[in-house]
Amino acid sequence: MREVLIVFGSVFLAELGDKTQLATLMFAAEGRTSPWGVFAAAALALVLSTALAVLLGSAAERWLAFIPLRLVAGLAFMLIGGWLVAEQFKLI
Repeated sequence: MREVLIVFGSVFLAELGDKTQLATLMFAAEGRTSPWGVFAAAALALVLSTALAVLLGSAAERWLAFIPLRLVAGLAFMLIGGWLVAEQFKLI
């Protein structure tokens, strides 16, 4: 149960304020579709993209067991963050 809560907390915090959430907010604000329709479509999209990530992650774990995937993912997030900061201040 502890691992499930860690995954939930990590994904929940990572999703707050991201582009997907903002796009969903904009679709709901347009008023063309019911809020429940927007919720259902966004929820299904997130479930399917998460399923794809789990399948790819499971396959990668089998084939790339010798590579520290958490380290690679952490470095990738750091690189993306550095790139965004540099872009903000026009360093790139």
